[in-house]
Amino acid sequence: MSNSADSPTEPVRHRRWRPVRLLTAAVFALAGLLFVTSFNTAKGTNIRTDDSLLRLSDLVRQRSDRNGELEESTAAVRDEVDALARRDAGSSAAEDARLGALERAAGTTEVSGQGLTVTLKDAPQDARAAPGYPEPRADDLVIHQQDLQAVVNALWAGGAKGIKVMDQRLISTSAVRCVGNTLLLQGRVYSPPYEVTAVGDAKKLRKALDESPAIQNYLLYVKAYGLGWKVDERGATTLPGYSGTLDLHYATPVA
Repeated sequence: MSNSADSPTEPVRHRRWRPVRLLTAAVFALAGLLFVTSFNTAKGTNIRTDDSLLRLSDLVRQRSDRNGELEESTAAVRDEVDALARRDAGSSAAEDARLGALERAAGTTEVSGQGLTVTLKDAPQDARAAPGYPEPRADDLVIHQQDLQAVVNALWAGGAKGIKVMDQRLISTSAVRCVGNTLLLQGRVYSPPYEVTAVGDAKKLRKALDESPAIQNYLLYVKAYGLGWKVDERGATTLPGYSGTLDLHYATPVA
């Protein structure tokens, strides 16, 4: 005798989507989307290579070289404009002398005299600590922004009439900035070794370098890890005039 009529009916189990299951499904869907996007982007190539970084580096270098060419052409045009302005103005000798003094103070004309060159260089890649010093970190083995700034500030303090970093003359608005161990100066990019040349009394310039606390700190790293440091006195030295733009760029409030 069948007892189906008397047996209780089993409840129907409805499948319920819990929040955890929804989250898991979403993660898998997103992962699949990333795989598809990566495949379409790579097109069979290795997207983890440094080719894109190398191309970017080449582009930065090209733009830097182009900026250098534009600076040279700008300087030539500026000289022509200044010469025409003097001719048309018919200025007196006193006015010409005053204008020349202002140009020299601004750094837009050549300056000559005795001087010296300071060279800073990264430590060798396989540098080890000298006895008594801790093993170096990566930051201990490269030239930093503060190192270059310390040299420039000491030379100004020593009475430098003009300073050139690499192939560019510094003026009052010049900013010595580094990203990693790459120097960014007035739209140009440079890699170490870095050369800083100053025109002035060589003895006073060297004395200012020796007395700078920031440079004394740098020399500790020279001794400990082999960072490069060299000071060469020069005879007759001529620094070029600044050839970049003199316009000041600053932020303005939105109307």
